Amino acid sequence: MATHHGKDAVVHVGGTSIGKATGFTIDTTQDVVEDTPLGNSMKSFVVGRGTFTASIDMNFDDDDTAQGTLLQGSSLSFEFMPEGSGSGEQKLSGTGIVTGMSVGVTLDGVTTRTVTVQGNGGLTIGTV
Repeated sequence: MATHHGKDAVVHVGGTSIGKATGFTIDTTQDVVEDTPLGNSMKSFVVGRGTFTASIDMNFDDDDTAQGTLLQGSSLSFEFMPEGSGSGEQKLSGTGIVTGMSVGVTLDGVTTRTVTVQGNGGLTIGTV
């Protein structure tokens, strides 16, 4: 299995690359529901509903069009490409609602922005 360097990753929102993105995290979860009948000593489960969330880290840039669309409550399409945007590379995509944004400022550092997203529907795992 190949190892990939984070510098190659790309994030798109609404089809446009987020300038100055510095990282992202995608979390998926799947609910399960217990369906153990009476008399069984071991539990059993069935698959329920799933969801995904994401957070995107970036250096703050108010001139970046894609960053400007990341407003709380906005429903947008997202594409996360952890290996880069070359043909055949993995792409995780879906629609999500921006649920929050934080801006970080330090005296001796770069101003940063982190945006959180709640998936709305499924996360598609495919290729570029």
